[in-house]
Amino acid sequence: MDVAIGTASGLIGSVLHQLSDEFIQAYVASSELGLNAKKIKDDLLFTQGLLHEAQRRGLSDNPGLQGLVQQLSAKADIAEDALDELHYFIIQDQLDGTNYAKPDLGDGLQGHARHGRHAVRYTVGNWLNCFSCSPLKDDGAASTDVTSKSHNTINLDSSNAGAIDKLTFDRVAMSKKIKSVIEEIHSLCYPVSKLLTITPHQSNSTSVDINRPLVGSTSMENKLYGRSVIFEQTIKDITAGTYHGETLYVLPIVGPGGIGKTTLTQHLYNDKRTEEHFTVRVWVCVSTDFDVLKLTQQIHSCIPAAEKGEMNIADETTNLDQLQKSIANRLKSKRFLIVLDDVWKCDSDYEWNSLVAPFTKGEAKGSMVIVTTRFPKIEQRVKKATSPINLQGLDPDEFFEFFLACVFGESKPDQQCNELIDTGKKISQKLKCSPLAAKTVARLLKKDLSWDHWRKVLESNEWQNQTNKDDIMPALKISYDYLPFHLKQCFSYFSLFPEDHRFNAIYINRFWTALGIIDSSYKNRNYLEELVDNGFLMIEVDDLEGQCYAMHDLLHELSRSVSSQYCTNISSFSFSANEISQSIRHLAITIEDRYDENFKQEMAKLKSRIHIRGLRTLMIFRGYNEWIDEILRDTFSEIEGIRVLFIPTESTESLPKKFSKLLHLRYLKIISPYKHVGSLPSTIPRFYHLILLDLQDWKGSSDLPKYFSRLVNLRHFIAGTELHSNVPEVGKIAHLEELKEFHVKKEGVGFELEELGKLKELGGGLAVFNLEKVATKGEANKANLSLKKNLKGLALVWGPKDPNWVTEPLAILDDDVADGLQPHDNLRELGILRHGGAGPPSWLCCDIPMRYLERLALEGVSWGILPPFGQLTYLKRLSLKRNARVCLIGPDSGTGRNQSFMHLKEVAISDMPLLERWTVEPNCHLFPVLETIKCSDCPNLLSLPFFPECSVPCTQGIHCPNLYVLEITECPELFVSPIPPAPKLKHIKIKDTHRSVTLEREERNLFEEGGWNLEEDVLNLICYIGALAIHNMGNLRKLICRHVSITSFTELQKATSPREPHPTSSECSGVKSISFANSEMLTVDGFNPLITSVSVKELGIWNDENYPGSIAVDLLSEVAIRSKQLPAGSFPLEQLRVHSISAVLVTPVCSHLAATLHKLTMFCDQRVESFTEEEEQALQLLTSLQILIISECPALPSLPRVLHTLSSLRELEVLDCPEIRSLPMGGLPTSLQKVKVDCCADGLRKQAKKLGKSNPELRVITY
Repeated sequence: MDVAIGTASGLIGSVLHQLSDEFIQAYVASSELGLNAKKIKDDLLFTQGLLHEAQRRGLSDNPGLQGLVQQLSAKADIAEDALDELHYFIIQDQLDGTNYAKPDLGDGLQGHARHGRHAVRYTVGNWLNCFSCSPLKDDGAASTDVTSKSHNTINLDSSNAGAIDKLTFDRVAMSKKIKSVIEEIHSLCYPVSKLLTITPHQSNSTSVDINRPLVGSTSMENKLYGRSVIFEQTIKDITAGTYHGETLYVLPIVGPGGIGKTTLTQHLYNDKRTEEHFTVRVWVCVSTDFDVLKLTQQIHSCIPAAEKGEMNIADETTNLDQLQKSIANRLKSKRFLIVLDDVWKCDSDYEWNSLVAPFTKGEAKGSMVIVTTRFPKIEQRVKKATSPINLQGLDPDEFFEFFLACVFGESKPDQQCNELIDTGKKISQKLKCSPLAAKTVARLLKKDLSWDHWRKVLESNEWQNQTNKDDIMPALKISYDYLPFHLKQCFSYFSLFPEDHRFNAIYINRFWTALGIIDSSYKNRNYLEELVDNGFLMIEVDDLEGQCYAMHDLLHELSRSVSSQYCTNISSFSFSANEISQSIRHLAITIEDRYDENFKQEMAKLKSRIHIRGLRTLMIFRGYNEWIDEILRDTFSEIEGIRVLFIPTESTESLPKKFSKLLHLRYLKIISPYKHVGSLPSTIPRFYHLILLDLQDWKGSSDLPKYFSRLVNLRHFIAGTELHSNVPEVGKIAHLEELKEFHVKKEGVGFELEELGKLKELGGGLAVFNLEKVATKGEANKANLSLKKNLKGLALVWGPKDPNWVTEPLAILDDDVADGLQPHDNLRELGILRHGGAGPPSWLCCDIPMRYLERLALEGVSWGILPPFGQLTYLKRLSLKRNARVCLIGPDSGTGRNQSFMHLKEVAISDMPLLERWTVEPNCHLFPVLETIKCSDCPNLLSLPFFPECSVPCTQGIHCPNLYVLEITECPELFVSPIPPAPKLKHIKIKDTHRSVTLEREERNLFEEGGWNLEEDVLNLICYIGALAIHNMGNLRKLICRHVSITSFTELQKATSPREPHPTSSECSGVKSISFANSEMLTVDGFNPLITSVSVKELGIWNDENYPGSIAVDLLSEVAIRSKQLPAGSFPLEQLRVHSISAVLVTPVCSHLAATLHKLTMFCDQRVESFTEEEEQALQLLTSLQILIISECPALPSLPRVLHTLSSLRELEVLDCPEIRSLPMGGLPTSLQKVKVDCCADGLRKQAKKLGKSNPELRVITY
């Protein structure tokens, strides 16, 4: 009910916001309505105040108030829609220069005549809505431009056959609707006010405090499940490791409710090693009452007094200063542990520092404060240099063990319970590995140890409805109850998205804006970060999307629970319409798999059960399917009030029937199938309220509908660059925040630079092409690039986008044009391509204003002297390509500054025929964070500052301590031996003839810095030709060779052997993983004893499809021939990945690998057509094989018949083998635990599924 009150209040707030528009105010005050705009706003503010008071008084359960609030919400809904419609037609008038929605102030005949015309139309056709299109053609799809007109549509341009139809404004109906609904809202104010007058005050402000349980240090669980690794590591860190050397360490333990933070801490607290390590231990349950004085008193009372008589005096005082001095005195020479459990709030750094101040005065080292909390914002406040422990769900296997213990106790279930255990496993998989969820369900299951009861629990999700304080959903909901209302609303709408969805900040903020939860001023508040701080979201970094947000599955379930009265997500084809609340306003469909007649029937019930016209959100997360599309189109044919629409479509006919009338639409996402050739709906430009248009998954035509620039409120156009470049008169979309591309004078009209000048809020990255068409600096100035403070990246390109069209600098009409394109000082990335002027623009000479520039790319320019990019202290990436006149990069370019290149990470230089040197001053700090060097096609290049022979003294003794990637191609004069000292180097590409290269690692770095981290011990050789020697790389673990012709590996054995003998531990050093791709001249002699050494555990050998020969056949056939000559224990591979089945499945090779090979992957064998009898016999020799993967063998018709004899096999994967249609006749081994079938014939997938149903212990995955 709190949500209902808040929703009603929010709707009224939205109406108030709309009434603040001067045009709407004027209309409300017009002669047609005769209303006092100020009085209306006062009434609405009064109503909003009443609702806040009702919420504050704790009247949410009052049934009378519930009824009134529902009525208020309904009326506020109508008022919001009516004012939104009015605003729509005001925008249309502004666009067209018409006066259809202009307020009639009663001062002339014209206004009365206009009102009279509408009155006649209203009388004749009062059955019409206040806005409509032709009843003869309700072009929901708007697939073609409308040509037939009616009395209620207006053609934007009668001379143009491709014109757009406009919706028409019915003045009388609009006036009546607004006046009626505002009067009805006013009439509801009195009963609400009266109800508050006669109802006693019942504040609920402390409800959260009351509901928090007090928990001590004694755990109710004798055994700690699933946390052994983190437990032991933490004990080690506490007693002898990370936390042992400082006076005080604060360790936060963070995680969602019910994840086991307190349980872990209890076991840490009571472990014998902890007891022995700390002289004093104190446990305090904090909860929501972070009162420094009270907490100090509690802690003080638990610490033994230092002197007799001091205890009574200090214990009785309420003086914080005296208490803190007493604590400091008592703990002065003691090592102590203080646990602050279940911390919900700490409002300031001052509060926290005040609490821990006496703990920092001790003389002993290694004291600790452990803080458990659900809230990352608490973690951020209390931690200093310590890394927190972030608890997530248990490992699935350990979780199931814990789950069984919760149900059956310490004793294991007997054999008769196998049927229950099978069902229990399915139940446990739905619990998201949450310990508290396991306890909640266990209480249900223990009531009745019958299969029928357990099956009911499995199918009903009854555990989510348990209401005890120690059940999972109430435990999570208390965090929700603690949120302020605006965050409750934001959180609740996550229920509409699929589980495991990743949220982009722009998308979700605009989603909330579209629903009216937040307004355009949201930029002043970061609601996503607030949800992160409160533990409801996690920040993740995606390789493609960058930073995004994710939600734990159980919190997603909570969002569905708290929003069930107004949001629903149909995520199962077997859903029941009767289970969906009739008050639903926001609907999502995430079904991807099956649809049947039952689904069709339930959707028909849903249509009659909920108010389709009143839906505000419809989000369909699935690809296009003709049958399901027909059902959905019928179900949602009457939608009118939609604000958010996600819709898949094959053609515009598949859009909702009333698509063209969705004038409230704020957020539209259209998805089409791959290789779709259709066009976008022509009526999209009608959606004047649209804030975000997402065409990222639109695969159809890149032509935009005509009059696209009428979308005057559009802020985000999520689409590919081709669609972005096709927006004529883009300056009319004044609030647009990103435009990826702009092509100057692409067409006759609408692509002048001044269009960019009108986009004052433009951010993100912008590429401007065809700048050679700009005639003067004055014309360039009209782009107003220097005023675009939000712009992060800018590419200025002379010539078209097609790189094949031109690669040389283009002659320019005016050498000063580039001066007029100066960007704002905030710019982070800049690229200039094919500028044909005599030199850089003035703003790139002498003193560069863009001090925070992080990326600079200069390509195809005609300048002889480069800009002084050494001034750019924060530069991270530098790219120089095809700059034909540049001979020198050096101090004359301003690159000798003391702070130059301190942040430079990547350097790419290519196609610079005259370039000879890049020099730096002796006092330069060199390249402390440089990670990548790529240099190619510079035939005269003699030296780079990265290599020792540049004669620059290096005070640190190392040039590139963070260098990962080095690529030198076709630079014959460049001397690169030895490679610069680079401890982290792992990727090398050197392509040139007659080159001898030495890779050397300085001994002192290996010893002083402990060598490489195991994850980084990889050397990646690509396109290497010549002789190679590797020295002092004793920590090298993985060698990858691609397109390599190796003539000498003379020092490799020495380089990869232990520095000190370890005769009993071959695991400690040496190369453990080697991969060869498209390499030549591989023989056992060439790598003996490297690949036959005891250290190598993983070997990969393969060729591309079009690569001549087979290196797997070459190398393994030699192993087969010489297997008897190889020493015992050599070639002890554990994992082998090859592209030739016939090369590995030969008796000598398999005999040699029988004792050690655990995993075999055979892939991309284009030639194999069957397993021969000899190959199957060889396969049977692999008695230690546990994992077998057969992948991308298009002609292979069957699996080996002898699979059932591989008694050690645990996992079988068959991927992309379309001709394999069944499992082998002999079956599969009983040891098998997992089968995965992906992109194979239906027959094989069906057999695998059937096998999984008949064998519950077997995990079957099919795609």
